[in-house]
Amino acid sequence: MTKKQEPARKSGKSGDSKRTPHLAGNLIWYLMALGLVTLFIFTLVRKQAQVEIRYSDLKQLIKQGNPKAAEAPAAEVKTPGYIDIVNRQDGLERVLRVSNLADLKVGPTEISGTVTVEVKRPSDPNNKPQPNKPFYTPRRGLEEDGGALEELLDKYGFPYQGLPAPGFWQSYASLFIMSALFLVVIIFMMRRLGGAGSPMAFGRSRGKMYAQEDIGVTFDDVAGIDEAVEELREVVEFLKTPEKYQVLGGRIPKGVLLVGPPGTGKTLLAKAIAGEAGVPFFSLSGSDFVEMFVGVGAARVRDMFQQAEAKAPCIIFIDELDALGKTRGTSVVGGHDEREQTLNALLVEMDGFDSNSGVIVMAATNRPETLDPALLRPGRFDRHVLVDRPDVRGREAILKVHVQNVKLATEVNLKEVAAITSGFVGADLANLVNEAALLAARKGKTSVGMPEFNEGVERVTAGLEKKQRVMHADEKQRVAYHESGHALVAYSLPNTDPVHKVSIIPRGLAALGYMLQRPEGDRYLLTQGELESRIQVLLAGTIAEEMIFDDVSTGAQNDLERASSIARSMVMEYGMSRLGRVNYRENGRSPFLAGTMELPRERSHSEQTAREIDEEVKHIIDESIEKVRHILELRRKSLEALAKRLIEIEVIDASELKEIIDANSSSPLIVPGTVTAPRRLAPPTEQATLGEVGQADA
Repeated sequence: MTKKQEPARKSGKSGDSKRTPHLAGNLIWYLMALGLVTLFIFTLVRKQAQVEIRYSDLKQLIKQGNPKAAEAPAAEVKTPGYIDIVNRQDGLERVLRVSNLADLKVGPTEISGTVTVEVKRPSDPNNKPQPNKPFYTPRRGLEEDGGALEELLDKYGFPYQGLPAPGFWQSYASLFIMSALFLVVIIFMMRRLGGAGSPMAFGRSRGKMYAQEDIGVTFDDVAGIDEAVEELREVVEFLKTPEKYQVLGGRIPKGVLLVGPPGTGKTLLAKAIAGEAGVPFFSLSGSDFVEMFVGVGAARVRDMFQQAEAKAPCIIFIDELDALGKTRGTSVVGGHDEREQTLNALLVEMDGFDSNSGVIVMAATNRPETLDPALLRPGRFDRHVLVDRPDVRGREAILKVHVQNVKLATEVNLKEVAAITSGFVGADLANLVNEAALLAARKGKTSVGMPEFNEGVERVTAGLEKKQRVMHADEKQRVAYHESGHALVAYSLPNTDPVHKVSIIPRGLAALGYMLQRPEGDRYLLTQGELESRIQVLLAGTIAEEMIFDDVSTGAQNDLERASSIARSMVMEYGMSRLGRVNYRENGRSPFLAGTMELPRERSHSEQTAREIDEEVKHIIDESIEKVRHILELRRKSLEALAKRLIEIEVIDASELKEIIDANSSSPLIVPGTVTAPRRLAPPTEQATLGEVGQADA
């Protein structure tokens, strides 16, 4: 499943335009705070630039700095025209010499003017005289002197200017500025603490709401899973016309659970539903509810449903539901109180609000086996929609969507590309198209052809080709025999997929060589004979090494691991052994996640049965080894010819493989205990799908 390129949105309806008022409001707050801070700093700097002189020192300076002293007889001048005052600035105490009083302004609360200031200590770097230094003398709080200051100034001949009494604003400006600045800081901090991700917002939902024009996805943008789309159209119809169902007493499912492998497009399908219905869409992950503090997740669940009910009809989509809804009480180290309380809150909310309120909960997961049974019962997530891997027609439809902006060569057949990508999901196909386009651009081509798609399939499945990795001649020979053994046995056995290519060019992290098989179509069941043939193909590499070199290497690690896994599944899960049709594996593995391992549980069978299981697995492996050895001994000449050719050209395709084997085989092959069947090989252009890869690991 995939999505088409989103059309251009109409002006005035984009998500950015909706956020403009919020941004403008924040900008106004920031400008106001900046202005208040600037005013406060200006007032503070202005006070720091002035010299404060006490009222008593000012009177003394007036008396000693008499401007008429120069006109008086020398005998009447008894004091110099300066005073020494103590000034504390920057944590230091200085003795300043103040003189030349001028530009006096007398007000009821403050006296200001200019003086000449000089630091008294010669060692001080600022001991140079500073003329016209502003000063101020606070007068507030002093008892009324009855105009004594003015009389003193008149007596000694100082010109001065009177100032009017300050108004209310001037008197309380500093107090207002400080209060406003404190208020702005508090509001700013509260808004920051109230945002997402802060300690003050623990109980708020982290879900993001999207409008219809923000989503831009409909069912026309979804391809590859027509069955799931048809099943979900009913949900869209209910959101559009709920009265159609309510009249007949019908009730829409409260919850819809999308299950399927990763990359199949479960999230995209939920967006398409919201886009088709034209309702608000709340999106969040299951991990957004879980915190280290107990009760926070439950509060977020309640807040999310309150927001959704206010916006009804709408859709709540919870991605990766298994992070929130795992079965309670299954941890081997004790319970998880926070997650369990969050799950309990979700269960209550889903079964508590009105089913006709227009709020539909959708969720997606690839681990449905881990979900709590109470979450899956009718009344909660009572509709399960499988979003499975697409078939060949679905893959072709997905490829058509992804290649809309890609320049394709005329020989490209998307049906063939879909056939060779068995098991790929939408994300894999998108990656394949991108890889093919990059390869064509790297080669300087003007269009993307089939060789690039074939190479892209190998890059996606086997990894990047590493032609510069230099192998020792002995290692190269060993890898050649190893991969030749895989290819020869795959060609010789019935019930195996056609061989497409054999290579000893390293790929990926550890593969020193590989053998590709491509099934002729999508397979959903495997027989016992087919599983046994797969085991024999996997074991053929190490057996070929043992026959030629009388020794084995570490390159068979991955082959042995996969062969043992298949054999153990045959015994414990499929009932394909002498132990009977019994399933001995109870812990279960994920149906959508390959290679997942569950925590070990208490076994339901005895130690004797476990021993018999191990013996039966070993018996299947040993029996397969004998059959493989028989094939390689009968066709040793073909094995040596294949290995020699691989060392020469490094890559052999299906047609050349058939020619080499047929030219070196003198009689038909008969494998003991195996039903023979004619071999078919997939030429490079045949419609086939990628199968197993036999790897020689480093």
